[in-house]
Amino acid sequence: MTDQSQSATRPPAPAKVKILVTADRLFYEDGVHTVGVDRIIAQSHVTKATFYKHYRSKDVLIAAFVAGRDAQARAAVAADEERSNDPAAVLGAIVDGFAAESQRDGYRGCPFINAQMSQLDAAGPVTPAVTAWRTWLRSTLVDLFAKAGSADPQAAADDLLLSRDGAFGGAPVTDPGVADAALHRTLERLLP
Repeated sequence: MTDQSQSATRPPAPAKVKILVTADRLFYEDGVHTVGVDRIIAQSHVTKATFYKHYRSKDVLIAAFVAGRDAQARAAVAADEERSNDPAAVLGAIVDGFAAESQRDGYRGCPFINAQMSQLDAAGPVTPAVTAWRTWLRSTLVDLFAKAGSADPQAAADDLLLSRDGAFGGAPVTDPGVADAALHRTLERLLP
């Protein structure tokens, strides 16, 4: 076995995981833009050298935060697809997940939109990470709407995504049940 293949299968260093777990919590609870590297270092109980060994900059850490949230979203949709072969039911489960997220205790908005809006370097790694998640989610929705018999699955996916974004943005300032109901009404209108 070569050194390269060994490193490809090696799990991430515990300090790297600890930094990311701490950043995920702080970024979401307090806002990506308000949490500094020094605070993450202190709460992760690592040295500055260890932090910068694993994450060259705050934007690299933000991109890793986004990638982690992306992996969680993909796993949730995969689980929905495993539970049902009915694309309309899977779409319903996805919308249920959107609604549940926007109503949970400690909700602070969409982590992907928050990260995009808080990046320090517009040419840095955050935009590609958010774009990868958004592209995956949209293509998943297009595929599900096509399988459900939608006449225009691309438009249906766009409409549901914008409804999701509105619910995630509006839930903190209105009755979360209103956002939930609007998401479900949108899906009902988009399904054939």
